[in-house]
Amino acid sequence: MTAPTLIFGWGNPSRGDDALGPLFVEHFAELAGRHPEWGAVECLTDFQLQVEHALDLQGRDRVLFVDASLDAPAPFSLTRIEAARDASFTTHAMSPQAVLKVYADIDDGEPPPCWLLAIRGEQFELGEGLGGTARSHLQIAILAAVAWMDAGARS
Repeated sequence: MTAPTLIFGWGNPSRGDDALGPLFVEHFAELAGRHPEWGAVECLTDFQLQVEHALDLQGRDRVLFVDASLDAPAPFSLTRIEAARDASFTTHAMSPQAVLKVYADIDDGEPPPCWLLAIRGEQFELGEGLGGTARSHLQIAILAAVAWMDAGARS
């Protein structure tokens, strides 16, 4: 059985704050195990989004994509996203919107409701660890995701 909620984080743990997506998923998976009222939650990570990830959306009621961002306002932004073919569509790494578009194309329908949680990061150099500011943003983003999950559990 496919879990109705998917939490999907991506990033490179060896590149400083780029680890925010995978770290979020690691912490959130542990938290989800203590909240049976949320129902089944599947947590996935990868280094980047690719066309194959469209298949991970099948059978979902909702999806939360999580990534580090230099452009997001601090500490994070949480926005509903829609399927869109963009410049990343033909590149090695895709945007979540392009993954949704692939889903719509192969499934011949609308993707499940999806959100992007972009956590503000500042340092992305190879070999750096997670920065203190990013660590704080991560904790605040986790609290926002708990509220997102609680709202979904009530609906």
